[in-house]
Amino acid sequence: MTMKAGYILIGLLVLVGSFANTGNANAITPSYGISSLNRTSFPKGFTFGAASAGYQYDGAAFEDGKGLSMWDYYTHKYPEKIADGSNGDVADDQYHRYAEDFGLLKDMNADAYRFSISWPRLIPTGKISGGVNQKGIDHYKKFINELLAKGLTPYVTIFHWETPMALDHEYGGFLSHRIVEDFKDYAELCFKEFGDRVKHWTTLNEPHMYTNGGYAAGVLAPFRCSSWQNLNCTGGDSATEPYTVAHNLLLAHAAAVNVYKTKYQAKQKGVIGITVDLDWMVPYSESKKDRAAALRAIDFRFGWFMDPLTKGRYPLSMRTHVRGNRLPKFTPKQSKLVKGSYDFIGLNYYTANYVADAPEDKSLNKSYLTDPLVNKTGSRNGVLIGPQAGSSWLYVYPKGIYDLLVYTKTEYGDPEIYITENGVNEVKNASLPIKEALVDTHRIDYHYRHLAQVHKAIGAGVKVKAYFAWSFFDTFEWFSGYTIRFGIHYIDYENGLKRYPKLSAQWFKNFLKK
Repeated sequence: MTMKAGYILIGLLVLVGSFANTGNANAITPSYGISSLNRTSFPKGFTFGAASAGYQYDGAAFEDGKGLSMWDYYTHKYPEKIADGSNGDVADDQYHRYAEDFGLLKDMNADAYRFSISWPRLIPTGKISGGVNQKGIDHYKKFINELLAKGLTPYVTIFHWETPMALDHEYGGFLSHRIVEDFKDYAELCFKEFGDRVKHWTTLNEPHMYTNGGYAAGVLAPFRCSSWQNLNCTGGDSATEPYTVAHNLLLAHAAAVNVYKTKYQAKQKGVIGITVDLDWMVPYSESKKDRAAALRAIDFRFGWFMDPLTKGRYPLSMRTHVRGNRLPKFTPKQSKLVKGSYDFIGLNYYTANYVADAPEDKSLNKSYLTDPLVNKTGSRNGVLIGPQAGSSWLYVYPKGIYDLLVYTKTEYGDPEIYITENGVNEVKNASLPIKEALVDTHRIDYHYRHLAQVHKAIGAGVKVKAYFAWSFFDTFEWFSGYTIRFGIHYIDYENGLKRYPKLSAQWFKNFLKK
């Protein structure tokens, strides 16, 4: 078995033998000053679940009348953009195997399942006027009913990056303000068809990642960026497009929330929010410049969305540093619509970085990537900020989730918070026997330490109401394809997609005993 140095606490592997003999996953629970942290340590009614996303899980990409999403289109047209040249055509085949899958989730003693609906599966052209796909609606009704039948609560994400390709072709997708009305219509269809059973809605997942990855760095569909970056992108302008896309995402979110609150919420009695992401930013040094740089880095990723949602405008640092009218402005009407457009905030947290100030170089081309004037790194003086996981960007830094939660409470009006994603990965090792691959003690350590920090944040007064582990299964991980594994359950991609609970699934089962 191969794992990166530093992943596993000293002595943890020795205890795996105890687990094998006793069948008790708590036998390998590390201690961090809370000797018996488990479900009962958290407030009554706290929700524990696992998370997924449609394109990464469902498969059935071309079945039952579904239209093309950007990911369907671009992974086939530019397979070189994906580490192993793969795609989500089949993925985990949850479209056909959801009943079996929900049995595994129930066996894990989870309360809820976070999943996303595919916009082009419901509306193949992306526009209501182009017709609704009844087979898509019927599928999600069966999907949701199966969850409820197993005593699991559905937490639905309306948009997890599956922009209908028809809208990308017609007007550039989220590059155009026209998408706001089409997204509102799509969201309303979801409320109308599923709102009698779904009581927890998220409009968007990680608008920052969708924007930065797709329109600045060129690593996510539609793989756009400035030509001077020499990344063989599909076109684009990293100086303007990210800001335009983010603006339209916020307006689309606000329009969807408005229609829910004015037409459906009173009757359906649900809640609606948005999920944003942040790698926690730690100043590289105690200098004033580096401390300011860390806050600026937070603004350009987290505040980019949280400031409009809570204050109706972009952060001062963005308004100061994004020059040349590249940063859109909200009209008074838009500002009023966006401000306060949530019942809760979803947070996705995985890792942290050191941040240092980077003096402005006026000779450089303008880009969202350089506008913050910061340098980010995973190490300081040759020492990593935390053990490195399977991805080069993922360092294990549990304190970051506590810092993020307290920062959100302090800076953004003390909202109710759902942790909608938190997890760790390992490199897919085809030569490793499955029996060994299932021994994911590093994942147990990761979740326990992060849950300990969540528990600490709740004690500090942060209103955390839910925790969703990423990911329920190993998945298609966007530009990484199937080269890494995030799952609590192992997917055997070479042998019929058979599911195997990892050691972490057994640990969660014991942790979540009622």
